Amino acid sequence: MLLSEFDYELPEELIAQRPSDKRENSRMLVLNRAEHKILHKHFFDIVDLLDKNHILILNDTKVIPARLYGYKDTGAKIEVFLLKERENKVWEVLIKPSKRVRVGTIIKVSEELSCEVKMPLPDDGKWLVEMQYEGDIFTLLHKVGNIPLPPYIERKMTNDELKKLDFERYQTVYARKEGSVAAPTAGLHFTQEILEKLKDKGIQIGYVTLNVGIGTFRPVKCDNILEHHMDSETFEIKEETAELINKAKQEGKKLVAVGTTTVRTLESAYKMFGEIKACKGASELFIYPPYDFKVVDKLITNFHLPKSTLLMLVSALATKDFIFEAYAEAIKEKYRFYSYGDCMFIN
Repeated sequence: MLLSEFDYELPEELIAQRPSDKRENSRMLVLNRAEHKILHKHFFDIVDLLDKNHILILNDTKVIPARLYGYKDTGAKIEVFLLKERENKVWEVLIKPSKRVRVGTIIKVSEELSCEVKMPLPDDGKWLVEMQYEGDIFTLLHKVGNIPLPPYIERKMTNDELKKLDFERYQTVYARKEGSVAAPTAGLHFTQEILEKLKDKGIQIGYVTLNVGIGTFRPVKCDNILEHHMDSETFEIKEETAELINKAKQEGKKLVAVGTTTVRTLESAYKMFGEIKACKGASELFIYPPYDFKVVDKLITNFHLPKSTLLMLVSALATKDFIFEAYAEAIKEKYRFYSYGDCMFIN
């Protein structure tokens, strides 16, 4: 299967630079697979589209302020993008511009935080750095770090109003466990009120955790998509969520995944164990058409970049032809695309 099969053209003005005025006011394109129909709704309509015969599974990961701006003793400005902690105070990072650093370089972020460059890694320009600080790293990052927005959202970090907006809105209302460098963006449309309305209808809600890595921003580079290798992302499924899913499946209920990260968590766990059970693991699962979904029945998701693994995943669930028909309709109707954009419900 060729990468070019998953390409499409998007007018630049349809790339959302800010979130909608209210989370639940985003537009929602509904794909009715049974009748091959496309419906135009708003996200708050999800309450009417789900009932007690559905369960909803969300990713409760929390985005960390992973983008740090510092400088060397020469005054040269350096950006450090935190990816994941390897061991105590030693982090895997991206450094920009990398040509300005070498082993032993000290990058000062603030009076409370510095990074010492330890060694380059062979994987796409990554480095290991040792963080120098006292206290809790996440508390410190919330003081000196910046939200790691995708590259297609343009920001000048001097804009305090936008910085405050991003800290609030590039995070789900149910985010609990810090560890992601990108938001599970399908969940950005939910409010506590929407979640309560769903519960009042008898819809059970469960949570998994997958820490979203930098791979979510990286394009597929090989012409034959079968040669692509996914970045590893850690996940966890708690006992109560595993029990909820298994009981629901026995009762014939449909599982609605919120976001591609939730899909990958659940399908990865099933592939590992042949069932859903409480576990911790790492997912490198690459889902593309055709794919036999074992756990997920329906999906709430945002619109995805051309030639991306996320576009391939939704194409596996709804068929590539139907997805591209839906995308063409969304572009025609001027839906807002990507992280801060509108969403779709594959029903």
